[in-house]
Amino acid sequence: MAYYFIDGQFTKQDEIKISIDDRGYYFGDGVYEVIKVYGGELFTAEEHISRLFTSAAKINLAMPYSEEQLIGVARELIERNNLLDGHVYMQVTRGAAARQHHFPVPAVPAVVTAYTMEGSRPKENMKNGVAVKSVEDIRWLRCDIKSLNLLGSVLAKEEAKAAGCEEAILHRDGIVTEGSSTNMFGVKDGVVRTHPVSNLILEGITRQVVLQLCDELNIPVEEKAFTLAEAFQMDEVFYTSTTAEVMPVITIDGQTIGDGQRGEVTEKLQKAFATKIPSLCKQ
Repeated sequence: MAYYFIDGQFTKQDEIKISIDDRGYYFGDGVYEVIKVYGGELFTAEEHISRLFTSAAKINLAMPYSEEQLIGVARELIERNNLLDGHVYMQVTRGAAARQHHFPVPAVPAVVTAYTMEGSRPKENMKNGVAVKSVEDIRWLRCDIKSLNLLGSVLAKEEAKAAGCEEAILHRDGIVTEGSSTNMFGVKDGVVRTHPVSNLILEGITRQVVLQLCDELNIPVEEKAFTLAEAFQMDEVFYTSTTAEVMPVITIDGQTIGDGQRGEVTEKLQKAFATKIPSLCKQ
């Protein structure tokens, strides 16, 4: 039986107790991160945990552990659960208190929860590409915070799934922002385009890695928003996330992108991304 981490203790699943008064349950009052694990090793853990602290600071949530301690928790979970490939999920809520909208007075201890999940790389989709559906971005205006308030993203993902698509490409007034759980990129005439960092998107960790790879590979980048209409005319479209890595988009709303196959720039970035993962380099 798998081990979980909650309230400072490693415990088995059937022993977990979470208060019904936890503000994460009532209000989604908390933040979270998902850290990829390859070959039993964390990937970009420092960047993910740093973003967790940044998100917490943006909602005035005091973290009960240091960044180093939380990375230690993630590594302990990997060891206890014998995880080879998958990810570590970690969230922090403002704690358990009587249900009231304002922050508890006096403050209560934050609750940190973490666990592991197995999951292999989506190799087939990374090779063949996926379909996405355009969905209006109706989420709140602080998408830069990786909070537990994900209903807007859930509804967009469900709409895409119902249409037989892997992901939703979100847009505000026709301007592409990101995916329901990913960052979106377009490629036109060899130049990579993506929405600039703002309150309207989450600054993805994999997004950061890909932009670094573009610099290393001398691939031109414009952090400049593009429209949904422009997306249909791109030579290539791909999206990034912790679990999807670099994912080619073959169709949007049933319309073929480029030649309907994984593009040259996308494939180049996929291969370069793999070189950043020690366990993959040994294969």
